[in-house]
Amino acid sequence: MSKDYYKILGISRNASEEDVKKAYRKLAHQFHPDKAGGNESRFKEINEAYQILSHKEKRSQYDRFGQVFDGGATQGSPWSGFGGEGMHWNVNFGEDFPDFSDIFEGIFEQFGGRRRPTYTRGSDVEVVVQIILEEAFRGLKHKLNLQTFIICKTCGGLGYEKSHGLKGCAMCQGRGEIREQRRTFFGNFSQVRACPQCRGHGQVPNKPCNNCGSKGKVSGMREVIINIAPGVEDGQIIKIVGMGEAGEGDSSGDLYAVIKIKTHPIFERKKSDLFATKDIRITEALLGKKIEIQGIDKEIIQISIPSGFNLREKLKITGYGMPKLGIFGNTSRGDFYIAFNVKVPKSISSKAKKILEDLDKEL
Repeated sequence: MSKDYYKILGISRNASEEDVKKAYRKLAHQFHPDKAGGNESRFKEINEAYQILSHKEKRSQYDRFGQVFDGGATQGSPWSGFGGEGMHWNVNFGEDFPDFSDIFEGIFEQFGGRRRPTYTRGSDVEVVVQIILEEAFRGLKHKLNLQTFIICKTCGGLGYEKSHGLKGCAMCQGRGEIREQRRTFFGNFSQVRACPQCRGHGQVPNKPCNNCGSKGKVSGMREVIINIAPGVEDGQIIKIVGMGEAGEGDSSGDLYAVIKIKTHPIFERKKSDLFATKDIRITEALLGKKIEIQGIDKEIIQISIPSGFNLREKLKITGYGMPKLGIFGNTSRGDFYIAFNVKVPKSISSKAKKILEDLDKEL
């Protein structure tokens, strides 16, 4: 049974690209395995849905046929596209049961079609990037050195020495495909498959690359610059296309950077708002004196306690929080809330006591 990617992301079938992104960010943040209450299988399912629905061509194929035909991660019925959404199969006839997608492709090729060469896509890679709150406020370009498979520099990813060229594959006689006869309880099927020797290319190298063993990739360090926007949130995932594990040809995987923001000694963050506590003297509160507090951007903010203000509440300073991530750039900031810790002197002089007694009579 094919997966309902729209249901997985909790969106309608006519959802916009922005709706798809918003739903993905929310769910990926909620179910990320590193978070309390996270769910690895659910997280992978959400990523799978996003990879299909965020790609225009893959989404179009999925909407029409219920699956994707270019290596996407759909697991649709072999009959998808031939009978509508109402047909679902959950039948297992064992390993000898034919792969109908291969059978139909073989029939197509008998009428002049040609099987596409198969390329192995590199794996996606996930990394955790730790930053401090000040960096999340400003944004930054984070340099990452990643140990993964990279394109072999000796052969440029070809897997062979270019100067020696290629020769026809002996196994498939240069056709890129082999024909097999498979016997099933339905009868005998003539099936065409990609040649395992040349993987559908029809050619093999005269001299494989000694550096990579004809794989076209080797283990090495990849330098990646991750652009972290101002106002990035804890747990947010940044996708860098093509910066994962190298694959065959132009088919590298993607890099997913999970942002982790370290706990700050002064500020507490909730979305785009910041919270802090300020020690003040009782006289500063009563006399409405100017009180200085430093913001996240190092700016000194001067405030005074408003007349009649309840010191058990938090004082709101508008526009001094974290940048808000907007569609067209960061155009505004959240708010800054200050809780006051009123310091009472351990002892007072008789003169001060008299003043306070007189004040108490006025209140």
